[in-house]
Amino acid sequence: MNVTTVSAAITDPVNAQILAVSEDKIQGFQADPIAEISKQSGIELETVIERIQVMLRSGTIRRVRQTLMATNLAPGALVAWQVPAEKLEAGFDYLYQQDPFSGHVVIRSADPATPGSNYRLWTTLKVPQGFSMQKHGEFLQRKIGADHFRLMPANRLFALGVGHIRRRGMTIGSKAEVPAEVMDVKVVQLNELEWRVLTAIKREFEPEEICRNIWQPRADEAKVPLQTFLEVADDLNKRRVIGRFSTFLEHVKPLADGERVTRFNALFHWAIPAGREIETGREVGRFHILTHAYWREGGPEFRNVNIMAVAHGTDKELVLQHKAAIDEHLKAIGIPVTYTNVFWGGRSEIKPSEISPFAYADWCRSVGLDPESMRG
Repeated sequence: MNVTTVSAAITDPVNAQILAVSEDKIQGFQADPIAEISKQSGIELETVIERIQVMLRSGTIRRVRQTLMATNLAPGALVAWQVPAEKLEAGFDYLYQQDPFSGHVVIRSADPATPGSNYRLWTTLKVPQGFSMQKHGEFLQRKIGADHFRLMPANRLFALGVGHIRRRGMTIGSKAEVPAEVMDVKVVQLNELEWRVLTAIKREFEPEEICRNIWQPRADEAKVPLQTFLEVADDLNKRRVIGRFSTFLEHVKPLADGERVTRFNALFHWAIPAGREIETGREVGRFHILTHAYWREGGPEFRNVNIMAVAHGTDKELVLQHKAAIDEHLKAIGIPVTYTNVFWGGRSEIKPSEISPFAYADWCRSVGLDPESMRG
């Protein structure tokens, strides 16, 4: 079939069927992830390969990669930056383009009277093992001219999975039958071979790399036999270092055909009594609309919120209805919420955060820093 005749649209029924699986259903490390997408979607293998290639080339899919549980590989945090208005856009550009360790970069807004509404720039940050998040934040603060920043590490995770396509049209209040699992945040120590394999695993795939024997070239890159590569990857998976194999879509920006995957990105905040964070997080994490849910301490800047979650949608009112369903559920089961709010995402860019200690040392030298001075 001529590639030009194959649809790259997310509205195409075959593409939608593939994406409903490939966004966030291929969990952990799979020796043949493309075959697994074919199996779960019910779409013929060759068609899956062709469609993912076409969507990736067209920009419908912005990247294909094996994700990592970065919170288990490098200390990380959600960071809120207080930046003067005239430096906001330049700060955004610097963190997205110049800092390999900042992942999600978002300009958010809330009601002006909201605690923390002067923190407009939000990022995720991973600083490789052995180095200091605080020192890295201070370096970035100087670079972008921020007045202040707040690091908010995740104490626990309760939901982690994107799946925008399958969330379209989701019933308000849809939730799991049982509370969400608790995902601990514990940094795993790796040896040189494991880092070598992991570095090869996490690199994004080009369209021509989407094929059946997807890991053989990566094993060659890591300079190990394929069987060794698969064994190391499987062990890392068992140690909860590997996330999911995923085809990532644009969150907000329009695709080439003008279609938007989502329009609204909402960061929900709840303040609940100390000691009930895990219980509450498990209840919040049940709700299928959420792509992320975690226990983070917002501190006095954000009225001491401690449960946060992210939801995306094409309609703002529907996103708020989903939040209202979560609020009602917490009330019904007797969890007191002393404060809640929503921060809405505007300009947004996402890239994987670099988590290699070797890459961090190289970066330090490239910006004129002694790596030893950045150690924790």
